[in-house]
Amino acid sequence: MKQLLTGNEAIARGAYEAGLVFASAYPGTPSTEILENLANYKKELYCEWAPNEKVALEAAMGASIAGVRSLAAMKHVGVNVAADPLFTAAYTGVTGGFVLVTADDPGMHSSQNEQDSRNYATAAKVLMLEPSDSKEAKEFTKLAFILSEKFDTPVMLRVTTRICHSKSLVDLEERVDKVSIPYERNIAKYVATPANGKVLRRKLIERLAAMEEYSDQAEINAVQYNSNEIGVISAGVAYQYAREVFGDDVSYLKLGMTYPMPMGLIREFASKVKKLYVVEEMDPYIENHVKMAGIDCIGKSIIPEMDELNPDIIRKAVFNIENKTIQTMKEAIVRPPTLCAGCPHRAFFYVLGKKKNLMITGDIGCYTLGSSPPLSAMDTCICMGASISVGHGAKKAFEQTGVDRKVVSVIGDSTFFHSGVTGLMDVVYNKGNSLTVILDNRTTGMTGHQDNPGTDYTLMGESTSQVNIPLLCKAVGIKEDNIYTINPLKLEETSKILDEALAKNEPAVVITRWPCAIKKFSDRDKAEFDLKPKKYIINQEKCTGCRTCIRTGCPAIYSGKKIVINPETCIGCSVCKQVCPFDAIEQEG
Repeated sequence: MKQLLTGNEAIARGAYEAGLVFASAYPGTPSTEILENLANYKKELYCEWAPNEKVALEAAMGASIAGVRSLAAMKHVGVNVAADPLFTAAYTGVTGGFVLVTADDPGMHSSQNEQDSRNYATAAKVLMLEPSDSKEAKEFTKLAFILSEKFDTPVMLRVTTRICHSKSLVDLEERVDKVSIPYERNIAKYVATPANGKVLRRKLIERLAAMEEYSDQAEINAVQYNSNEIGVISAGVAYQYAREVFGDDVSYLKLGMTYPMPMGLIREFASKVKKLYVVEEMDPYIENHVKMAGIDCIGKSIIPEMDELNPDIIRKAVFNIENKTIQTMKEAIVRPPTLCAGCPHRAFFYVLGKKKNLMITGDIGCYTLGSSPPLSAMDTCICMGASISVGHGAKKAFEQTGVDRKVVSVIGDSTFFHSGVTGLMDVVYNKGNSLTVILDNRTTGMTGHQDNPGTDYTLMGESTSQVNIPLLCKAVGIKEDNIYTINPLKLEETSKILDEALAKNEPAVVITRWPCAIKKFSDRDKAEFDLKPKKYIINQEKCTGCRTCIRTGCPAIYSGKKIVINPETCIGCSVCKQVCPFDAIEQEG
């Protein structure tokens, strides 16, 4: 049976068909839907959200050592977090097949950088596959498990945003359950001491040679000879673009396995064409391998090294041809990213932005939009969990240089569990004096409302214990009197608590606790919070047009000849009513 699937759906289907038993991930665009789709097969396999990518990879590695096929999935920056165990897993090898899916984000659609994860395969020395569509995404996932067991190595399946989210036809097949391998203690293989590591390192070199020999013969590295004038080497979605630009009059070497690189095959292909192009997104990864082999090629000297590629960009770079486009008289109207109407983070940042003499260190999540006008209440955003550590370092620097400035570190609940707890430990242990604000909106908001250790359910829909954030903060050393839990939609109370916490001369934590405005409310949400729908309207007789309500940044409020509230998007958070100096905003009904 054929079905139209996204690349993420296809990867999940391939893992299911391959007999996957265990999967773990931390949600991150563009990889999130892999685990969400694997959860549909929960009768046959187990899957979970991990607190972070390092934990996800380590848990999947544990399942592999225990003898079953396992998978960890993450976005490209998550591989940075998981790199520590990945490099050692390349030494130890596997028992059951072990696949790491990394989803890169060329163009930074939802990321703080656009790093090229292919470099990790070379650095860690793990086999890597790159599908070019959904069909291959499923097939390569199944092959990845086979190759993992064949060569005793973790296998990286590298995809990009366009592969993850584009659809193509996929053949659906039956699941083949693989008999688990009985566990046997093997200290020499899995205890990575220096003495064992030296032996494992030599074995890794031998495996790499065997993998490169396989790569030269692998069917997924496909050659198509059409002409001896021009040859194109490409992989992933860039191959699809190259085919569209160069057509059927040139020869192609389509790489499906890009580490170890099939250098014998590349040399043979290059010897049969007069001019060789390498078409790839981001880094000159393939190009560097080709050039290090002494083969002349044209690549990043003309093809952009940043952002996503597309056929128009490649056509312009190679042939200096531009497609004609329709010229419009009006400029495009661009809606900038913004916090949703009723978002509890908006209320908090509105209050925080009015405080003076602050440095506000931020983090990764919806709330990063608190940096945007008109709120403009965030000074930094580096990586997951960095807000608390960066804030601690900044405050210490201010103290050392005699600068009288308070520091507020803002972090979401899921991000706090991911990698913020250790930063808070650092603040306490090293006698810091920064204020940490944990924005608990009862879900992992930015990636689409996944559960996390602070919510009530697992990925597989089972009710579970939730981490108590105030008790966790107390456990790492924050004094009980310095821990505050507030409803951020109550502006006056929020302002008062912030002032009190900022007046402390020791670490303090403020937890803003209110559900994301657009999440599906659980029974526990409904029991804890007053979530009855409300609407607010502007009394035009009282409204003076002062625009104070506009400065909250709420997208439900429109400014024209009159200031009005869109009843379709207003959810009744009441922030606008609280800030209106003329009592012109009233609850409907």
